Amino acid sequence: MDGFPVSSDGREPALRRGRGAAWNPPSRFETVGFEPVPDVGPSGTAASTAAATTVLADRTRSVINPVESPDLGFRWTVNPYRGCEHGCVYCYARPGHEYLGLSSGLDFETRIFAKHDAPALLRRELSRGSWLGEPIVFSGVTDPYQPVEQRLGIGRGCLEVFADFRQPVGIVTKSRLVLRDIDLLQKLAAHAAVSVAVSLTSLDAVLSGRMEPRAAAPADRLIAIRRLRAAGVPVGVMVAPVIPGLNDVEVPALVEAAAEAGAGWAATVLLRLPYQLKSLFGRWLRDRFPGRAAHVESLLRQMHGGRLYEGRFGRRMRGVGPLADHQRRLFEACVRRQGLEARPPRLSSRSFRRPPDPQMTLF
Repeated sequence: MDGFPVSSDGREPALRRGRGAAWNPPSRFETVGFEPVPDVGPSGTAASTAAATTVLADRTRSVINPVESPDLGFRWTVNPYRGCEHGCVYCYARPGHEYLGLSSGLDFETRIFAKHDAPALLRRELSRGSWLGEPIVFSGVTDPYQPVEQRLGIGRGCLEVFADFRQPVGIVTKSRLVLRDIDLLQKLAAHAAVSVAVSLTSLDAVLSGRMEPRAAAPADRLIAIRRLRAAGVPVGVMVAPVIPGLNDVEVPALVEAAAEAGAGWAATVLLRLPYQLKSLFGRWLRDRFPGRAAHVESLLRQMHGGRLYEGRFGRRMRGVGPLADHQRRLFEACVRRQGLEARPPRLSSRSFRRPPDPQMTLF
């Protein structure tokens, strides 16, 4: 039976300031892994160390990605970045870095691949006669408003293209930086072509800081909801992931706080631990919450049919069994009590257009 593993020598890695992961578990495609050697303080114990972010160029040739998962409810995504500096220890996207020959651990949050050409590629792909303006989720994998976006602006460049085409887009983020783009979001909202889901995992700034070290504080995410609602931009909340034994008790308060801030709908997802994420999350949990690790593991197994993760479509985000059913009913009751919708508004493609190529207007 799979479980939260321990290192071969029984030691845990040193904490790294501002990082969710302190180590690099081996890729599922590799037999050898690398764990950074921690600094040693005067007492001879491992000291808390920082790890710098490296931004690398991603030379992708297309940016509109088809989605083949039948339980997600959307068909297309655009992701301006691979990897995410937010450092959320639970992020289901972490194993994707293994396809790049990197680790789902520290590599995922310190080696960010930026698609600098994404706005130009997006404009080209939306201009094709075969594209019919179907809704796109932005970004669906990693956060388009992660810290490097403040400097690079690739996400805003893509949003400018979405606005030009009146392309319907659903945004998922846990960053207050989304407020920078209210002007573009309002243009899309005028055509019922945008919705924003703000991810909220805890109202406890300490817990949130441990789970999501470089993401916005809970108070800032509620401010984002409030300001988006005031600007006329459809906004909801993603209470995700729900981690039994860690943040599940906050679900009623999270839904209530989001509703008070102006959220129009609420959705939720149970913690997902695909591939090496089991090892990463388990080590983090033992380090940060040693007294809860066994209890969290037990609850997860009860909600995933005896495993730490049930990856089958239809079950992976909801769980199975009495405990999962109870958690789902509780959430649904909280949503009804606050008068929220269970899903975001349907995005409209009626206003989709293909504006003239800016370069052609020069002639």
